Amino acid sequence: MRLAPVPLFYSDDPLKAIEMSGESSRTTHPLQITIDACIYFGGLIFGAVNGVEKDELLSDYYSPVSGYWDEHEMTEDLREVAEGSFKVKNPPEIIGSGYVVQSLEAALWAFYNSDSYEVGVLKAVNLGNDADTTGAICGQLAGAYYGLDGIPDRFKEKIVMKELILSYAESLCQEKEQWGEPDCELPKSIS
Repeated sequence: MRLAPVPLFYSDDPLKAIEMSGESSRTTHPLQITIDACIYFGGLIFGAVNGVEKDELLSDYYSPVSGYWDEHEMTEDLREVAEGSFKVKNPPEIIGSGYVVQSLEAALWAFYNSDSYEVGVLKAVNLGNDADTTGAICGQLAGAYYGLDGIPDRFKEKIVMKELILSYAESLCQEKEQWGEPDCELPKSIS
């Protein structure tokens, strides 16, 4: 639910974006299922921010690195989601729980069954249960896909500590530039 900065930081290097997404999980969630989920989801965010169309993003075993899942075996529990279970299930089969596989499936269901940031995130949180997790996962992907302009102003106006968040984003961009990465472009304001 806190993954987006990693694939965004490596938005010009797909392999590094997905591998570092997996590594970012190890500190608090070191199970292989969670690492694989972060690798998979990091790839989706990478693809979305780089303009990949929704149909391709949500295709079976999507990865911005061609053949990645052929060379790296995905944890069995996650395979059903990567094969598109979220396209054929509906609530109550879709559950926004705190379990990584169900959370990811629920967030992808909401993203798949919507055509805007707002509709997707509202579908995600309205599943209930662990609504903040499901909403955060969907919101990261929808934000990467629809961009800042796709997020309604009334949502952006309610962001708590938005200036602090922007300062963190600015620091991330400065760090990226020190590593010799392309320039970051941040919005001047979230509101």
